[in-house]
Amino acid sequence: MSSPTETRASTALRQAQGSEAAGTTPAVHVAGLDREFRSKQGSVTALSGVDLDVAPGEFVSLIGPSGCGKSTLLRLVGDLDQPTAGTLEVFGKSARQARLDQDYGIAFQQAGLLPWRTVAKNIELPLALHKVGKAERAARVSELVELIGLGEFADSYPDQLSGGMQQRVAIARALAERPRLLLMDEPFGALDEMTRERMQNELARISAETGAAVVFVTHSIPEAVFLSDRVVVMSPRPGRIVQVVPVRLPGEARDDSVREDRAFFDAVAAVREALHGAPPPVARGVENR
Repeated sequence: MSSPTETRASTALRQAQGSEAAGTTPAVHVAGLDREFRSKQGSVTALSGVDLDVAPGEFVSLIGPSGCGKSTLLRLVGDLDQPTAGTLEVFGKSARQARLDQDYGIAFQQAGLLPWRTVAKNIELPLALHKVGKAERAARVSELVELIGLGEFADSYPDQLSGGMQQRVAIARALAERPRLLLMDEPFGALDEMTRERMQNELARISAETGAAVVFVTHSIPEAVFLSDRVVVMSPRPGRIVQVVPVRLPGEARDDSVREDRAFFDAVAAVREALHGAPPPVARGVENR
């Protein structure tokens, strides 16, 4: 009998393997996607022929050199930009319809909290904008501040929080409307290394508990491996998918012990090789970016 705490990775793997047979609609479906930017100076092709499916509940990271189109792809999925060509669906809908249906939440590198609103009021904001009742808003905010471990800071203001705490509030706000998909664009990029690792642990826990699919943009190979079920490696501009690296890590949860496991180092090496060619020797416990 399966453990009730089976790993997110094993769940997502079954979902991905069974989606075609069972007719499950992907959280994200991208086929032949192009994005070309035109100006008086000429045109720049940011993305070319991108094909990608993300299963419900799956955590997928996008990684590649600066300017390869990772954030552009995320913006297209989030209906913040429109493709030049190709197919893009979110839970079988257009990106615009998925946005209107509040199927996804978005978190960026900067937390973007409103300084005049408390933690609770920042988390509550999308619910208030969509006319959710006061009692339901209060219940959802209470649930989320506990989920992110900031219950005692619900009445604090952003300038009273550390950078990592602010990012947790931003993630909670993105989860307020119970999205089935979370889009994250380098949300930990501005944090110091110790805080960043703690936030990675928190995000792994939150994504496992909520069951939301995640598309995560990062420049950090170890971060991508630690968090993901699959790491999507992209080429320099024009961005194409050059390899998808599956990640199989031991244990029932992602925690600090995973970072010292041989499987973790092997996956880091596989992603690094896909990005740069044969990897250099890596000292255990040392992160090379």
